[in-house]
Amino acid sequence: MQIMNKKKAIDNFALQRKRLVEQLKAKGIIRSAEIEKAFLSVRRELFFPENIREYAYIDSAFPLIKGATISQPTTIAIMLEMLDPKPKQKILEIGAGSGYVLALLSKIVGKNGKVFGVEIIPELVDIAKENLKKEKITNVEVVYGNGREGLAEKAPFDRILISAACSDVPKRLFEQLKENGKLVAPVGIGTQALELWQKKDGKINLTERRYGFVFVPLK
Repeated sequence: MQIMNKKKAIDNFALQRKRLVEQLKAKGIIRSAEIEKAFLSVRRELFFPENIREYAYIDSAFPLIKGATISQPTTIAIMLEMLDPKPKQKILEIGAGSGYVLALLSKIVGKNGKVFGVEIIPELVDIAKENLKKEKITNVEVVYGNGREGLAEKAPFDRILISAACSDVPKRLFEQLKENGKLVAPVGIGTQALELWQKKDGKINLTERRYGFVFVPLK
């Protein structure tokens, strides 16, 4: 009976996951095939605290620990579409949380790509590692550290994603971006604008800004 109930729960989550992706596609939020495939293949429920796992496919943000959150699927999809990750790339996420976005990125970059996550809450570093292990993901490395410093020893990166609000993008992150690289960050106090920055000829240019987001602050 317990095995049957577990299978039923897994099937139910899979159905919810498919419905969520269909909704995000219908709204024009998910546009690329790579991001759609990643959302369909990563089990978001595994990155939720067990006591609220049933809410994993509601299109909303939910609390983790110590003020951290797992972002709303709509917001994540918008960020990833702006970031435009590609296979074989090396990507850095600041604010790894429970590891969900790292898992999505890992699927997009593939086995020949590499994803790094920096997280300042030590307990979340361990949680993210365990969650990624559940998904049998091996091309992601999660480290404890101050996201404002980036991860210089692994730089430069093709893409950098900041998953926490900052009043301005830390200069060191721009320095760790490859030529033609892209960086997406929620910038502002109170509510934020998602900003897309690109490096071209060694210069950083703001190329897109989308308003109306709320993130926990970058610590």
